[in-house]
Amino acid sequence: MGQGNSNKKISGKFAGYFSIAGNILLFVVKLWAGIYTGSVALIADAWHTLSDSLSSLILLIGIYVSYKPADKEHPYGHGRAEIIASLVLGLILVLVSINFMYESVTIIINRESANFGIFAIIATSVSMVGKEIMAQISFAASRNEKFKSLEADGWHHRSDALTSAVILIGILFGSFIWWIDGALGIFVSVMISILAFRIVRDSINPLLGEKPDEDIIEKIHLMSLEIYKADLQLHHFNIHRYGNHTELTFHIKLPGHYKLDDANRITASFIQRIKTDLNIFATIYIDAYNYKKLN
Repeated sequence: MGQGNSNKKISGKFAGYFSIAGNILLFVVKLWAGIYTGSVALIADAWHTLSDSLSSLILLIGIYVSYKPADKEHPYGHGRAEIIASLVLGLILVLVSINFMYESVTIIINRESANFGIFAIIATSVSMVGKEIMAQISFAASRNEKFKSLEADGWHHRSDALTSAVILIGILFGSFIWWIDGALGIFVSVMISILAFRIVRDSINPLLGEKPDEDIIEKIHLMSLEIYKADLQLHHFNIHRYGNHTELTFHIKLPGHYKLDDANRITASFIQRIKTDLNIFATIYIDAYNYKKLN
């Protein structure tokens, strides 16, 4: 599995390393700007950026573990390691958002204001552009690797870019509205909270079990008509995702008088077609029905 992914133009590992390096650099720039201007919004955003480095590290570890082949203890491989990494990432962001909300509300209660300047504008602009570049790299890696965590990481970077854009707008009006810094800090914390909720939700769903997408069921139904030339009455679908490895089970119905060789030929062709077209490993159960009743 690892060798196949290494030939992609942009791998998950590259995206992870790039995010870590980029976030550390942006953290230094934004923290310096926040301390210089006394802006809690910039300081909060700086620490948020540093937490992104930790998140990317956890994600990277999850990707490395997910590449490990199946063994006796893990017959379906280690693909869910990256899902667990995403869950940890989301929980970290929950704590970060709570801290930012506390700091921002304190700023407003104490009627503290920040002295924004050209340095803050430059730092925020660099952050906005840098985060969008990271988002594009993560999205590209997600398309190559088919990891949900990489797509989530991409949206994470995209939300940071949008947050920086809003903070930049606030900086331009900071001299006219004293409470804008605290308000922007609250906005950042809310954005992080929403993001954290989505990451936790999307991580828990595969662990608990999901219903197959209707699109997948429809594609499999069309395949069945090509293979058998009649309705196999597909039913009882169950799907289990292990990172980029997916197991699918479902039932088909065949005439009771069918020979075992013929039934095996149909299911074998079906399983191979699903693996080739959808990259899904299927297990098919056969239910028999009275062929005479069909007519």
